[in-house]
Amino acid sequence: MRVLLVEDEVRLAENLAAALRDGPGFAVDWAEDGLTGDDLAGNACYDLIILDLMLPKLDGLSLLRRLRARRDKTPVLILTAKDGSGSIIQLLNAGADDYLAKPFDLGELIARAKALIRRGKGAAHPTLSLLGLEVNTLEQSVRRQGVLVDLSPTEYRILEYLIHRPRVIVSKQELLEHLYDYNWEHHSNVIEVHVSNLRKKLDAALPEADPIVETMRGRGYRLAAGLPPGLSSSGPDPTPPPTAEPGL
Repeated sequence: MRVLLVEDEVRLAENLAAALRDGPGFAVDWAEDGLTGDDLAGNACYDLIILDLMLPKLDGLSLLRRLRARRDKTPVLILTAKDGSGSIIQLLNAGADDYLAKPFDLGELIARAKALIRRGKGAAHPTLSLLGLEVNTLEQSVRRQGVLVDLSPTEYRILEYLIHRPRVIVSKQELLEHLYDYNWEHHSNVIEVHVSNLRKKLDAALPEADPIVETMRGRGYRLAAGLPPGLSSSGPDPTPPPTAEPGL
């Protein structure tokens, strides 16, 4: 998952970025002012935006309104020193999805960030089920037909990204952009290596089944096990999105 953090307090931003990278393993881009944040949000695809209100050049509320005015539906978590009911109502009416008043607990921020990303993908529950796979986004565990699959952090993040996009062909560049921040060197075969290892581990868990991760030559990758015969990758997709386990 890729997160945009718009925060002008350097130490706070560094701590937040480190927590998001080291904990859930998100890629994090950081903007120190509202105009830079607006530019990044308009030129890249993010799974979540964490937005401070008090920013130089362009304040957080104005940036939020710009995002929603151009129909950007990326979930937005607001960081605010204001806790009055009037200001919170204003934020929610402007299109904020959630907020945290400073000071806040890092664990709570990470939990809310994960929940917003899940809801943004259409899955409120942390366990996603698709094609015999069960991905628990809280435990970051994976099972195929009940068999636990031991994945590296990067392999897990690739699978989690793919399972949110069933049957959709995801390019290598798209994976790079969502797994790594702007400081990453994109000219690398690292994605091919991780996808190859991911495929081997998933297939080893259920050797008699068809491969679950397909490589579409020159186009990218997709979760496509069990695709009905004769249905092309560009044709209509009868597969429903991943289902969430009941309970919430």
